Amino acid sequence: MPEPRGTGVRVLRDGLLWTVGAALLVLSVAVAVTIGPARISVPDVWSTVAAHLGLGESRLTPIRDGIIWNLRMPRTLLAAVCGAGLAVCGTVMQSLLRNPLADPFVLGVSSGASTGAVAVVVLGAGGGAVSISAGAFVGALCSFALVLLLSHTLGGTTDRVVLSGVAAMQLFSALTSFVVMTAADAEQTRGVLFWLLGSLSGVGWTDVWVCAAVLAVTLLICLGHARTLDAFAFGQEAAASLGVHVGRTRVVLLCTTALLTAALVSSAGAIGFVGLVLPHAARALTGSGHRRLLPVTALAGAVFLVWVDTLARTVLDPQEVPVGVVTALIGVPAFVLVLYRTRRNP
Repeated sequence: MPEPRGTGVRVLRDGLLWTVGAALLVLSVAVAVTIGPARISVPDVWSTVAAHLGLGESRLTPIRDGIIWNLRMPRTLLAAVCGAGLAVCGTVMQSLLRNPLADPFVLGVSSGASTGAVAVVVLGAGGGAVSISAGAFVGALCSFALVLLLSHTLGGTTDRVVLSGVAAMQLFSALTSFVVMTAADAEQTRGVLFWLLGSLSGVGWTDVWVCAAVLAVTLLICLGHARTLDAFAFGQEAAASLGVHVGRTRVVLLCTTALLTAALVSSAGAIGFVGLVLPHAARALTGSGHRRLLPVTALAGAVFLVWVDTLARTVLDPQEVPVGVVTALIGVPAFVLVLYRTRRNP
């Protein structure tokens, strides 16, 4: 059977787009690691990475080697992973909910993570044996569990899922505010606020490996459901008529994206607007087909957050700006543009 006209050109274009995106990501990571108070070059970065991978010997001093490998590299890589993960989750949520304004936090995961983090930092939950990331992860899962319970009780439709997410978000946001106002001192309040706005400072290789593993599994699952996500664009009834098991598929994808969002938020805090804006930018390049859209969205989100984090840690050096503040400053104008386009093209 002959290929449809234009298939070969489309495959070539997609391959070129993915190759350029991957090359841009590698170059962005290498350059971003060099930016900071200590003077480091791109060849220094390659030398250190090769040495730690057993491909040679580093020609740098132990201090400079440690700056690259233990400080800047894990932070930059986690920024890439968070950007890719949030963008992928936003893409899936917008398709499942058929809402161009949906993002990874619409299920209240970030609010639950905030409550869990505050419980550890301010209330001392876990007696010192539980880290802030673990507390945030547990809180995020609790919030998502509440959303699943409410949406199932209320009927399980798309609108009910969104409304349940809004309810959970408001509940856990109120709990977080109450704990901070009644139990936190000034220093704790400042630390909690900085984390809530998104921060990649102090991350290590464990955070990178965990989040990267969850991202890889999530991306594979979502790519496996690419045709199903395409069908959801026509509505749940149309998807069901095409043979899609709507209820089961929605639960699988919601749980998968919620787990990834929880892992990312527990490591880096709530970094907003990445999952809202980047899917729309990627669609402008690839169209709405999810087999092409998801990889491009992941690459675009990764490159975007690498440079946003670099800007956040250097623009007011030595003071650091929360990453979420920078993404909001960039994302709000883009969000307004999305609102305008949805008004013109409902």
